[in-house]
Amino acid sequence: MIVITGAAGFIGFQTAKRLLAEGHNLILVDSLPYFDQRPEHAELVGHKQIIGRLSPLELIAKKSAIDFAKVDGIIHMGACSDTTEMRVDYITEVNFEYTKSLWKIATEYKIPLVYASSAATYGGGECGYDDDESKMPQLKPLNPYGDSKQQFDLWALEQEKKGNTPPTWCGFKFFNVYGFGERHKIKMASVVFQGFEQIRARGKLKLFKSHKAGIADGEQKRDFVYVGDVVDVMLFALKKPIARGIYNLGSGKARSFLDLAKATFKTLGKEPNIEFIDTPIEIRDRYQYFTEANMAKLRGTGYQREFTSLEDGVQFTITELLRHTD
Repeated sequence: MIVITGAAGFIGFQTAKRLLAEGHNLILVDSLPYFDQRPEHAELVGHKQIIGRLSPLELIAKKSAIDFAKVDGIIHMGACSDTTEMRVDYITEVNFEYTKSLWKIATEYKIPLVYASSAATYGGGECGYDDDESKMPQLKPLNPYGDSKQQFDLWALEQEKKGNTPPTWCGFKFFNVYGFGERHKIKMASVVFQGFEQIRARGKLKLFKSHKAGIADGEQKRDFVYVGDVVDVMLFALKKPIARGIYNLGSGKARSFLDLAKATFKTLGKEPNIEFIDTPIEIRDRYQYFTEANMAKLRGTGYQREFTSLEDGVQFTITELLRHTD
């Protein structure tokens, strides 16, 4: 039996689908109304391998009927992922303290733990994008979201020094994950989803202008990684298992927002029609112009599967979106 937190969210939902298809029994954890509010979850309703649905409070207070001795792993995807959220107390409680509680449960009951960190911990990239743990204290996130993920990574490494760890554990610094199931994320949804919606509604797609000398509009680059690849890596880490550590999880190749936009238009069978708009002033100073995961450390664990190309990932995503759109 596997526990998935954030199971009504984007990556959690995709992880649950994969594990159910493989025959695993699951406990799904999230804010309970989300399971009914998010339409893509309809296909999971009544699934006999879903042992139960719990709120985060029920899980960490251990007020449920879960027999933790029978839990084979915890996949922790539950977090506030809004990079514009400025309520530090809120994001610290939801991201940092919640994850600490799950770590302690996994340690007490000797349950393998996989959790979501973030490439937002790298900030502006001044220290590069190398997941060398000795360099992690030097990282300077640009917002409270990134800082909450950084705080937990450093806390986990401190716990390891004290010998207070689950039997196996690993955190993944997710780069720009995209795929089907993002509708509920609204402004935090990937440009693939937002582009799909904008092109169908207005025939054009909006991208941020560059406000940095030497970088043309649309040439800002990110490491876009398809959600199916993210699920592959997490399940590899749980099943292999990877013994411990904090790892990058991206495609390993930066691509421009223009590349992504063109792939979106091509999949929809339309000529590119792009409007460049000013980056909102409130995030302009914290905007990342380049991210690219160094994937050597994960490869060193034996993970050899190739990552999905941006063009193929966009096609897979839009095909699924069209299938679920009236």
